[in-house]
Amino acid sequence: MKTKQILTGLLSITAAAAILAGVRFGLSGTRQEIAQFEQQEMIRFMLPESTTFTPEEYTGEDETIAAVYKGETGYVVETVTNGYAGEIRMLVGVDNDGTVRGLTVRSMEETWGLGAQALTDTDFLVQFLFTQGDAEVGETVDALTGATVTSKAIARSVNAAVGFVTGADTSSGATSWGG
Repeated sequence: MKTKQILTGLLSITAAAAILAGVRFGLSGTRQEIAQFEQQEMIRFMLPESTTFTPEEYTGEDETIAAVYKGETGYVVETVTNGYAGEIRMLVGVDNDGTVRGLTVRSMEETWGLGAQALTDTDFLVQFLFTQGDAEVGETVDALTGATVTSKAIARSVNAAVGFVTGADTSSGATSWGG
């Protein structure tokens, strides 16, 4: 009798584990599809005048640039920059003239209440709109209070995205044509 109970229990546990593994495996594709859909929607939001975006291979030297998506009216550049407490991942929409049309912080690991404000502080983020690679904390952009490193990292990301579109070297201010 005890053997039958033990076998029934083991069979139940094995069946439950198999069901959970199947559900996890079945949903893994769904999770990835949702993430891809969300990414595409965010890209479209960065440059609403463009309707289609094509991923482009980035072979440049700027380590800030993680991915590039070309639209009809400009580019959406995905950047990854080190902030105070970790990486800051952003999407920056730049039109063909080199003007920032949209930006969003996708993820970060900054200090809660200080640098993490960059996720939701619209007054801070709106300062970068319509800039052209000249965002400089303390000059053209007011830093988040208590989060200068985070603010500079975001400015560096925005300027790198503009630099990609315009061909400017954002580290020195020089352009690719020597001007």
